[in-house]
Amino acid sequence: MDEPDLELSALRRGDDPDLTAARAVAELARSLGGRAWLVGGCVRDALLGRPCHDFDLEVYGVPADRLEAALAARWPLDKVGASFGVVKLKHRDIDIALPRRENRLGAGHRDFAIASDPDLSPAEAAARRDFTLNAVMADPLTLEILDPWNGVGDLRAGVLRHVSDHFAEDPLRVLRGMQFLARLPFLSPAPELVAICSAMSQEALPRERLAGEWEKLLLQGVRPSRGLEFLRACGWLRFYPELAALVGVPQDPVFHPEGDVWTHTLLALDAAARMRDPARGSRQDGLALALAALCHDFGKPAATARGEDGRWHAYDHENLGVAPARAFVARLWNQEGIADLVAKLVEAHMRPVPLVLDGAGDRAYRRLAVQVGRLDLLADLAECDVRATTPPGGDPDAHPTLAIVRAFRERCAALAVDRAPPKPIVMGRDLVARGLEPGPTFGPILEACYEAQLAGEIRDPATGAAFLDGLLARAR
Repeated sequence: MDEPDLELSALRRGDDPDLTAARAVAELARSLGGRAWLVGGCVRDALLGRPCHDFDLEVYGVPADRLEAALAARWPLDKVGASFGVVKLKHRDIDIALPRRENRLGAGHRDFAIASDPDLSPAEAAARRDFTLNAVMADPLTLEILDPWNGVGDLRAGVLRHVSDHFAEDPLRVLRGMQFLARLPFLSPAPELVAICSAMSQEALPRERLAGEWEKLLLQGVRPSRGLEFLRACGWLRFYPELAALVGVPQDPVFHPEGDVWTHTLLALDAAARMRDPARGSRQDGLALALAALCHDFGKPAATARGEDGRWHAYDHENLGVAPARAFVARLWNQEGIADLVAKLVEAHMRPVPLVLDGAGDRAYRRLAVQVGRLDLLADLAECDVRATTPPGGDPDAHPTLAIVRAFRERCAALAVDRAPPKPIVMGRDLVARGLEPGPTFGPILEACYEAQLAGEIRDPATGAAFLDGLLARAR
């Protein structure tokens, strides 16, 4: 990696109102006889030459009540985190905390007794941070760096290392390591980090905390595969049996020169990360695509067998993968519709290429849109799948099947079914206008009209009215 910017140029900007406010808090702390240090992600990002979007300050040498009173005299405060020794400046991305001592009370993520201690030394306070790269401190006024755990050295060496044995007190940190390695792929985990994580368990962690770290992997990871390889090295695939089952499942090297299903899945997930574009879709769209790429071959462990031709086949794996994909997503996310959409994408992920090659008509595309809902995401998934079949050292952009996927994408857009199935042209009100009473007969009539619309017989309200009138006349 490039050597970190030890001059912290990202913290020298004079036009950032949050950074200006952070400096003002530091000046206030100094006037009270204390000292404020920037800690955590803002310092790490500045060392990497990246912009800082929020600022965490730790104030030493000032009692909590005196500090809070002084802050409240100058800024409106948000005290939602006060029980954890943290206050926020309202309307600013600034958190202010005193150094604190923590005592483990139980196995849960929040089972700690927390006591603020303004007289704690920075090195002692930093000992409870997760990784050395997050234990570097910087004075916002002088830009002096305080690095009691050699985080700068680890950044230079590209090593993700835990700070101390306190790391084991919070098993969520294993998943934090997962997503950090995905977001900062120049890092490699230290062997001792892998060892301490291997002895930890996620069983006491709540679903929403697990999902939060997975979302950072899937939505912010540059190379999500790095995070998943870390989970495998730590033995944490035991908590994700659908992923563990992919390891070592063979594939036909003619179609999959990249290797086994696990390797293919990691490549597909990295391809999804490269395709991530907030301008093209919502955060929910990005999550659905990443999850579909992760889950698309969950059916292969059950489907894979050697055929009479001596080659590996995985017939019907797209259908066999629906149940495990739905189970995996639902275990982590309680978001309406996400498990259903991912399951539909998994079930249909083999459809785009044959549709194009078979010269399918418009009706087939419209019907697929009804089944899946989001053919734009299905095209993205098909592209990820193709890119994941590149031979080692090959050019993924040169794969001939990409042109077929592109044709599928263009056809869906031309038919205006890429983001949603066609809206019915003939509605219940049209039946009422013709004197029919609402009831059980409406369903079959509207279904017949919609099928005609998918087939292209109904194209607009005029052809819809003509089709409906003919249908009713034949029924009399």
